[in-house]
Amino acid sequence: MISGKTTLIAHLGYPTEAFKAPMIYNPWFDSKGIDAAVIPMGVKADDYPRTLSVLRKFTNVRGALVTMPHKVTTLGLMDEVTPTASVAGACNAILIRPDGSLLGDQFDGAGYVRGVQRKGFDVTGKRVLVSGSGGVGSAIAASLAAAGVSELALFDTVAASAASLAARLHQHYPQLRTRTGSNDPAGFDMIVNATPLGMNEGDPLPFEMDRVTPGTFVGEVVMRTAITPLLAAAQARGCPFQMGTDMLFEMIPAYLEFFGFGTATPEELRAVSQIKY
Repeated sequence: MISGKTTLIAHLGYPTEAFKAPMIYNPWFDSKGIDAAVIPMGVKADDYPRTLSVLRKFTNVRGALVTMPHKVTTLGLMDEVTPTASVAGACNAILIRPDGSLLGDQFDGAGYVRGVQRKGFDVTGKRVLVSGSGGVGSAIAASLAAAGVSELALFDTVAASAASLAARLHQHYPQLRTRTGSNDPAGFDMIVNATPLGMNEGDPLPFEMDRVTPGTFVGEVVMRTAITPLLAAAQARGCPFQMGTDMLFEMIPAYLEFFGFGTATPEELRAVSQIKY
């Protein structure tokens, strides 16, 4: 039950139909007796900066979860960002502080890497292809670099985005081999779809899966369904994989701490989750 005492967390993005976070956070809040709620709020890119300037004025809003297509834009709208967000070039979390200032942070990459490691895949020394150099792709690439991969191939349909990400990575991880310009998945230990491909019926696959070696780890960020067309193709080729919601369960404990609601384990969150597709 939402009342006048409820603390709200906005979930900002567009479109909102595929949002899964409210079906995890809100049951967990209920189970812990916490008077808070995550509320989906659809906002298009052109309206986003103005919306954010208004959101900070609401006295019962603690902050926001940020998803596509606003993660990169958010970075430039914050009063302060964490080092993690700066390296990633994007924010997916906003804290509205008591003085009304906005602090931006980034948990996508940590959630992705923690999920992969929990599945027993050691990323140290691995060669990885990340398709998509926007907010989520940049964050995943940054966290993979921090975790010790040996090479990152970066692809984006906007070549300048991949080049910019490679330059930021080189500043912080000069020993890391990076390359851009190709989306060919052949020969990699892991491939990651960090694009919106798979959100809509009829989308093409983000990779030519007949070029993927069986056993290659396949990562997905799309949450429209549990098994996206990419993951179905990965299964058919005998590839281990990670679903988009796996990343979400791993990053939520960090979000809860960021917003001041304590913490949780992925297992606790899964136990109360009411995710529907």
